[in-house]
Amino acid sequence: MLASVLLLWGALAVWAYWPGEPEIPVSQLARPEDRFVNVDGLSLRYREWGEATADRPALLLIHGFGNSLQSFRELAPRLAGSCHVIAIDMPGYGLSDKPVDHDYHNGPQAAVLVKAAHALGLRRVVYVGHSLGGAVALHAAIQDPEARGLVLLNPGIIRTGVPKIVQVTLPPLPRMSAKMFASREFRGNFLKGSYVNTALVTESVIDEVMLGARSEGYMAGMTSLMTQYAEGEEIRLAPRVKVPTLIPWGNRDKNKPPSEADELQGMIRGSKLVRFENAGHYVHEEAAEGVARAILDWLPSS
Repeated sequence: MLASVLLLWGALAVWAYWPGEPEIPVSQLARPEDRFVNVDGLSLRYREWGEATADRPALLLIHGFGNSLQSFRELAPRLAGSCHVIAIDMPGYGLSDKPVDHDYHNGPQAAVLVKAAHALGLRRVVYVGHSLGGAVALHAAIQDPEARGLVLLNPGIIRTGVPKIVQVTLPPLPRMSAKMFASREFRGNFLKGSYVNTALVTESVIDEVMLGARSEGYMAGMTSLMTQYAEGEEIRLAPRVKVPTLIPWGNRDKNKPPSEADELQGMIRGSKLVRFENAGHYVHEEAAEGVARAILDWLPSS
C-alpha cells in the first residue's frame, strides 16, 4: 500500500514539474490599453477609466483568486462617467510580476496595492475587491489612513470558495495547482462553475484570463503563491474597518450561502448590504449595471 502511494506521489511530482509551453515576456502579451507602475521593484499592470479630477472619487479595483483585472471589464466602464477608476493585477497574477520570494499573504499584498494607489496619484481611495481581492481590499482599507471607502463583492473573508486542494501546501501539490491553473480547459471550467449565466465566460474572456498563465515567471511564481495560501485571516480584522462599506452580494453564489452576507454585514459596523438575486459569485459581471448603480448611489454618503 505504501509503495503504491509513493509511486503515485512520484508520478504526480513528475507531471507537476514536467516542462510545459515556453513562457512569454510580458512585453509581448501586453495590450495597448495596459499600463505599468513600479512599486518596491515590482512591475504591476493596470488599466484606467474616467478622468482624474479633484472632485471625482478614486476607485482601485482588485480582482479575485486565479483572475486578473479583466474581471472588471463590465463594471469599470460603467463607473467611468463619475469616477476615476483603476483596475490592477495583484503581484503573482495577470501581467504583474510573479517573484518567487514575494510574500503573497493578503496583508502584504494589500500593502503593495496601497503603495501602487499612491504612486498612481490616487488619494482618499475607495478600495473595491472581489472574492480574494475583497479580503485584500479589507486590509488595504485598514492600512491606508487616507482610505475613503470599501466595496466588497462576494468577498473571500469568511469563506473563500477556493478549491480545497489549493489549500493543501504539501509538495508537489502547490506546483500541481499552478499547473492546473495553466490549463485553458481547467481555467474555463473553473470560471464557469462560479457563474449563473455561463454564457458570459466567452472564449475571449478565457483568452484574457490565460495571459497570466502564459507570462514569464508564471509557474515558479504561482507555485510560490500556492504554498502561502491561508483562509479566514480577515475575520478578526473586519471589526477594525472604520470607512463606509458597501457589500454588493450575488445571492446565487454556489460556494457562499446568502446568510454569509448577513454575517459579514454584522462584522463591519455601519456597512450597507445590497443583494442581487440573479447573480452568482461574479456579481459585478452578472449584475454589472445594478452593481455600478449601487456603488454610484452609495458614494456621495461615503
